[in-house]
Amino acid sequence: MRYIYITLGCIFTALGMLGIFIPIMPTTPFLLLSAALFLKSSDKLYSWLLNQRLLGPYLRNFMEKRAIPLHAKIISITLLWTTLIYCSILFHAAWLRIIFAATAIGVTLYIVSFKTLKTN
Repeated sequence: MRYIYITLGCIFTALGMLGIFIPIMPTTPFLLLSAALFLKSSDKLYSWLLNQRLLGPYLRNFMEKRAIPLHAKIISITLLWTTLIYCSILFHAAWLRIIFAATAIGVTLYIVSFKTLKTN
């Protein structure tokens, strides 16, 4: 099972990193899942993930404080809406536009629902 957890942890870490660049993909749930899998299978990989220069502070803040920095909220919501508006222009089907709008509204509400991390 250890090797299965490590493999899944690596896959979910990659999906989480991909989610940074693809606004519709969730970053945080994938990274939290990979952290849980690494915690069960490899202290070394768990430590590596939490001490990453870019992902580590984000993940630790979310795990410890259940908060997202303001700049991360702004960037996430801006990229989300920009991408989905662009997709709405490309795809003319009304049902797709409704799905895009519902997704954008739902994800925006989800992101805004978390506390904003105060930075010094």
